[in-house]
Amino acid sequence: MKVTLKLATSLDGRIATASGESRWITGPAARRQVHRLRAASAAIMVGVDTVIIDDPDLTVRLEDLAASQPVRVVLDSRQRIPLGSRLVTTARDLATVVLTTDTPNKRLTDAGVTVIQVSQRASRVDPRAALKALAAMDHESVLIEGGGQVAASFLVAGLVDAIEWFRSPTILGCEGRAAVGAIGLGELAKAPRFRRLAVQGLGDDLWERYERG
Repeated sequence: MKVTLKLATSLDGRIATASGESRWITGPAARRQVHRLRAASAAIMVGVDTVIIDDPDLTVRLEDLAASQPVRVVLDSRQRIPLGSRLVTTARDLATVVLTTDTPNKRLTDAGVTVIQVSQRASRVDPRAALKALAAMDHESVLIEGGGQVAASFLVAGLVDAIEWFRSPTILGCEGRAAVGAIGLGELAKAPRFRRLAVQGLGDDLWERYERG
């Protein structure tokens, strides 16, 4: 399975201000490209904190690609996803999967959400188990869209094959929310490394493409 990490950040790698404001860090051209990436992916994955904070749709909203809707996947070890979230309220119309470490909660399955119990790692959904569950559903690619802890866990596990990085010409400072959470790096030689493939301007933003080195 191909795993792509999508980042939309400030120049200093922040995805939101300290208060959580994130709409919109990047401009319209970058956001259109993100929708194209979604349409080319079998699944989109986020952590439950992203759902709670941002309440995303995780849909393709380009008219010519509206038929290419990926499965929406949430890593949610304790099934905290709100019943009133956009993902849950639209689950009967758009495939929505919650990967959890606990027994599936009836409140979610009754709402049309597919809930799958997988193994855990450090009290969170194990990234490898998450990919195994998606592969069992015949999904061949996944686009990870947040948040920082999810990005970190897949990077540490060596599971990210590519990075699509959209970088805006703004600075948010160290108070802002980091695009990648703590990875417990002790030696520079052990840092995840990627090879840059291309850099392209999209309006005022930069679109940087990387593959695993």
